[in-house]
Amino acid sequence: MVNKLFGIAAGLLALSALANAHGSHSSDETPSNDWATRHMIEEHHIENFDPTSFFILHDYDSSGTWTPEEVRKTYGLNDESNAGVTEEKKQEAVRRVFELYDIGNKGFVNREDWLAGIAAGKRLPDLGYGPGHHGDLEYEYEIHHFEKYHGDDTTEADLTHPEDIEHFRKHDELEDAEIRLEKMERIQIIANNIPQKFRRNF
Repeated sequence: MVNKLFGIAAGLLALSALANAHGSHSSDETPSNDWATRHMIEEHHIENFDPTSFFILHDYDSSGTWTPEEVRKTYGLNDESNAGVTEEKKQEAVRRVFELYDIGNKGFVNREDWLAGIAAGKRLPDLGYGPGHHGDLEYEYEIHHFEKYHGDDTTEADLTHPEDIEHFRKHDELEDAEIRLEKMERIQIIANNIPQKFRRNF
């Protein structure tokens, strides 16, 4: 388990390299008071980035566009931390971003739209739904807890914080669910045991 977490750290370094691979990073390119900056610092631990690297990092399918679902993911609206937010409010949050950057109301935001918006002084708004948790179980645990409170010499016996215990509990739940699914998939279906009314007539 610990080895897996250290593997994720290597992935974070790769993200950092991506974010730093796009020219200069002066403060006039990346203002320190917008939601995107907060997101990059809290969710990716990246302080220096440019608009192009931000766009690429959140273009999850590498299509060259942001879809409504990708904006929703970036804002963490699919995360359990926002489970109490109504679907209507989530859709309104996405609409607000598209109103800023979807030039021509195409239904998506391409890189040119994004860069034109940034050049015009538009910034991703803080919609009040947190810093945008959009990683999987491992990533969120690594970025928000393990990196802060544990080091390279951490052993499994050291992982005793409430956050560690909760993380492993979730792992156990997922593993139990996988085992149950595997058992169900191995059960043979015996046609004679199916009531006649549920059988297809061929």
